[in-house]
Amino acid sequence: MSDLKLHINEPFEVSKEQIDFFRENGFIKLKDVLSREVIEYYGNIISQKVTELNKLDLPMKERTTYQKAFLQISNLWREHKIVDEFVKSKRLAKIAADLLGTNGVRLYHDQALYKEPAGGITPWHADQFYWPLDSEKTVTVWIPLQNTPIEMGPLAFSAKSHSFSFGRDLEISDESEAKLKKALDKENFEHFVEPFDLGEVSYHYGWTFHHAGANNTDRVRAVMTMIYMDENIRLKEPTNNYQVADKETWCPGIKTGDTVNSPINPVLYSSNS
Repeated sequence: MSDLKLHINEPFEVSKEQIDFFRENGFIKLKDVLSREVIEYYGNIISQKVTELNKLDLPMKERTTYQKAFLQISNLWREHKIVDEFVKSKRLAKIAADLLGTNGVRLYHDQALYKEPAGGITPWHADQFYWPLDSEKTVTVWIPLQNTPIEMGPLAFSAKSHSFSFGRDLEISDESEAKLKKALDKENFEHFVEPFDLGEVSYHYGWTFHHAGANNTDRVRAVMTMIYMDENIRLKEPTNNYQVADKETWCPGIKTGDTVNSPINPVLYSSNS
């Protein structure tokens, strides 16, 4: 599999127009970033680990809105050396650094997000509500591990909403879905929802509002994500209980005001090295 490892570490050039689009709209979708062979090889192993580590087995009707949205397994890179290879992809990390305009990026953590058949919506939200980080230089890559048509619930974005302050205090919930849908509609932010081709990925800022529809197919919507942050980002004082938990879980041993450089926050790409 040396050719596949080489592929995920080769540069992918992002144009100035694409960078400008990302910074203006808060997200971008990029086609043909990963090959079919890469997705099939790494995706199969990621899916095996999700099946092995998943502990949520409640019937769908007994789950909360959050639980219906997806099975969520984090930091898979620490569970399998092949997943570690994928999560540490320099190809994907350099794209993040180019979009953010930073010299380099660290890993905050990874997340597998598997929306089962009959899985519900993912309510409107902004990820950075959960993160005790002192900068907006954060971005998530969303990598579908199959072709993802509209009926499977692809990620959808509210264009330009990364500059919208309303709703930044809302966790993922029925409340965030209702309040943010109304507020984003009122502001006339464009709702961008399209299927994803195999090999197509998206990047969005931590403060970009996004959601996903229900999975109305008989197949699992398998997705792998990595959250990147500026390599020089610092830990801020948590402002909610979720950020307190994130500080302890994803930034172990880091003190408020210090660079988030714990052993589980490695630099994945840096132009300085």
